[in-house]
Amino acid sequence: MQAASPPPIYTYTIAHNGTPESYDEAMAAACLQGIANRRSPVVYILSDHNRRAHYWLDILSKPGGWMSGRLTRPLADLTALRELAGKKVKGAVIWDPAVPASLNVATTMAGVEDAVVLSPEFAERYLVPWKLRVLHDLRGKFTGAETGSKKNDAVRWAIREYLAKGKCSSHLFCLYEDAFSTRARGDIGYVITRDWAVKNRAFTFDLSPWGDEKPGDDPDQPMGTDLATYKLLLEEMLRHSAGKHMTEMAGFFAFAKYSNVPGHQSRHDPVPTEWETVWLISPYNCYQNTVAGDCFNQSFHSHAPRKPLRQRNVDAEVKLENKNYVCILMADYDSATPLYEFLPKHWDDPARGNLPLCWGINPNLIETYPDVIRHVYETASPNDTFAADASAAGYMNPNRVRPEYLPLFVRHNRRFYREADMRMSPMVLDWDEPTDAVKDAFARFSPDGFAMIVMDLHGTGGKLPPMHVWKGMPVTELINDACNFAGVEETAATMSRAMDARGTKRPSFHFFRIVWTSPGDVEKSINRLKQIRPELDISVVAPATFFRLIKERLEP
Repeated sequence: MQAASPPPIYTYTIAHNGTPESYDEAMAAACLQGIANRRSPVVYILSDHNRRAHYWLDILSKPGGWMSGRLTRPLADLTALRELAGKKVKGAVIWDPAVPASLNVATTMAGVEDAVVLSPEFAERYLVPWKLRVLHDLRGKFTGAETGSKKNDAVRWAIREYLAKGKCSSHLFCLYEDAFSTRARGDIGYVITRDWAVKNRAFTFDLSPWGDEKPGDDPDQPMGTDLATYKLLLEEMLRHSAGKHMTEMAGFFAFAKYSNVPGHQSRHDPVPTEWETVWLISPYNCYQNTVAGDCFNQSFHSHAPRKPLRQRNVDAEVKLENKNYVCILMADYDSATPLYEFLPKHWDDPARGNLPLCWGINPNLIETYPDVIRHVYETASPNDTFAADASAAGYMNPNRVRPEYLPLFVRHNRRFYREADMRMSPMVLDWDEPTDAVKDAFARFSPDGFAMIVMDLHGTGGKLPPMHVWKGMPVTELINDACNFAGVEETAATMSRAMDARGTKRPSFHFFRIVWTSPGDVEKSINRLKQIRPELDISVVAPATFFRLIKERLEP
């Protein structure tokens, strides 16, 4: 009997012309896609403005790929996409452009109630031909009477009516920038991602983590209202997860509202705002997937088959000698956007494989882009190692995890580390050196190595741990001095200064973090470092070798 042909992939190409109309189109398309893809991968969104979705469709459709043999069938227009979704769509939610936060409330409602989110203009255009009833019309609903802030009234109402009543996922919630400034300029970065929120029935919001200044999008709110609402949300999420599982927060704070960037003055710079967010959510068993904008088709990719991954790298038979050992973390592919959007440029570099490199990919992203991660595993050279980035299976501050939840922290990380064949954590981020209890936890799922960056932004006396071995697990610093590649010459000079500052009495060990840089540029920087400092006798080694040599040095 002839095997049945695999089902087609229906593609829809969104407009991306920088207008409110293209924003509204992307919003409706994302909702329809999330509903259509809830149980199986049906709809794949493309964009002529951003070709990355085309790239992955091509890669994953090649022989051996999980999409191989599936024909693509383009959908002519938005109405064709609505018709494909059919009876799965139960109605429409109309959001209120006068309250930009209502877009996120509508997204939450759409996921729970299988609805499509429409602007008033799109409601007028499509409700009748699409034969949709209005489930909710949010126009005029949120007045600021409760909190003095229309924005916070909207979020708190959604917490009470949807999250508190157990209608939303307790595994995922989404920090997606709302329509405050994005709709006017047609910025759909955090619109096309909403298929993921809708598919997973995730609570969706946009709040500032700061309580000492008012956010740029709501300057008349009472001081600290955003933060108070944020805490209500986290408390409710913890009540529903109840210690059974950890919760992913996908998305990122809006720079132009909550941090000091051109056009918005703030006493808080972007990096401290990122750290404050993670500091805030960690005690609630939440971890962040920090950047999830411009991430197409998460509801589609997440259906890719999963099975345990296997790494090709091995601990090279390198004996401990009187050298300066260097290891390189190719850092910050720890969230959806860098993994999906940035990694291909550097992964496809012909120089990859010349040097042993450690690629920071958080294993929890297997839930979002399992096929992307499998692709890099299957195309890795023996010199490519994968290890968790910030901080383990998700970005959190481990010291902020409550003691009673550390067993859950271990279970969560052990599960993902096993699936991703990982045994080390080279980029743990926190405000102080790890407590003994935290090191005990990491030793149970990350026995081969632990490296960290400490940023004491609260001024509490935080400091780096000394290099040591904790119950068999090597512990050291991840050096952040050369993180932002500034050219071969400058990077080599920065690494040279960093090594001198930490000591080069041999054997010495220096683990460098370098963010979003090509293997070729890293190789050139290392070669230049060796040229300007030949007396250091530098040896670049794989992370498994690096940590093993530390252990041999400290526990001969």
